[in-house]
Amino acid sequence: MKTKNKVVPAPSKLNLLRQICNFIPEFLVPRLARETGAQKKVRTFSAWSHVVALLYAQLTHSIGLNDVCDALALHSGPLSSLRGATPPSRNNLSHANQVRPAQMAEKLFWAVFEHLGQLSPRFVGGRAGKRFARKFHRTVHLVDSTTIPLIASCLDWAKHRRRKAAAKCHLRLDLQSFLPRFAIVDTARHNDNRRARELCAGIEAGEIAIFDKAYVDFEHLADLSRREVFWVTRAKDNLGYRVVRRYQHGAVGKILRDDLIRLTTPASHRDYPELLRRIVALVEVDGQEVTMEFLSNNLEWSATSIVELYRCRWQIEVFFKQIKQTLQLADFLGTSANAVRWQVWTALLVYLLLRYLAFLSSWGHSFSRLFTVLRAALWKKWDGLSLLRGYGTAGGHFRYLARPEQAYLPTLG
Repeated sequence: MKTKNKVVPAPSKLNLLRQICNFIPEFLVPRLARETGAQKKVRTFSAWSHVVALLYAQLTHSIGLNDVCDALALHSGPLSSLRGATPPSRNNLSHANQVRPAQMAEKLFWAVFEHLGQLSPRFVGGRAGKRFARKFHRTVHLVDSTTIPLIASCLDWAKHRRRKAAAKCHLRLDLQSFLPRFAIVDTARHNDNRRARELCAGIEAGEIAIFDKAYVDFEHLADLSRREVFWVTRAKDNLGYRVVRRYQHGAVGKILRDDLIRLTTPASHRDYPELLRRIVALVEVDGQEVTMEFLSNNLEWSATSIVELYRCRWQIEVFFKQIKQTLQLADFLGTSANAVRWQVWTALLVYLLLRYLAFLSSWGHSFSRLFTVLRAALWKKWDGLSLLRGYGTAGGHFRYLARPEQAYLPTLG
């Protein structure tokens, strides 16, 4: 319904929070609670109430246990309409985060991912990524990690440096659908290349993996090549090699070198005895052109295509920005490793549910605007799709994915 200055969303019998939670199948949480042993830790505060409380905390930027518990107690009536969910006490919520296995939250994310994919196959196999990537007609995977700063004095399990503590989320992102395909939540103590094999285990032959030089492990790269997975990465500064063949002589545009090389360092040559593609190009970073060196196992693509593929890797920084800044994955409700994992996986679940709403409503504005609109209307009995389709204080159609340079924040790690 339209008024003179704005679009009023259609009324609904369900509040918006209930509409979001309804994307989670009713049988799913009780089943996973039994499978993971979380049900054994339940007394009065049910597994479903626990999930709803954490979803609400993430959707509302709650900054502490009291914030969540007081708000839900004040809305206990509407909350009970969410399949009988009850507001927790501070002790109940804290205890649940600490003792109920976070594996349940992880399994819940992937189960909901699969469920939404069955409802809308185009959602998980869509083409939301860069237009450039579409010409390859194959899935492009972006692999990277982000460090989540924590309070060192409270979190001994996550000690990262002498006076710092941090958790780390290793992620494989599907560029086309802009959705996670694999994730590991762990401490920040270990080097990224130790997680490379796990992150890339599910990539199939013919698909493309793009990652930074922190994930370079030549034994793993050789394994990807044997599996017929194409990969693009940056070369480390101390790379030892000899040129076998030159694809071009002299600079051509932004491409300074395009060579076929063989590794000469004994350990590297043992791990990767095959030929590699080495490309040196000028790349614009923060308004200035810098020289970057790239490696790939594809010997046929043009040098420009390989450089542009690596440029697509910056889109994963957009994802990390949306998770850490828009969803504010910084204020944790617990100090144990289990509580942090519960919250990280819940944040990923919130992201998935909001992205699905955006997909159904053909939302054209930014993710941050999507989040603020839904957060402001959680207890309203408005139809969510009607709200999103009619919302907008500014005209025009906007890119759903931000530009890579908008996502570059040094603190994101």
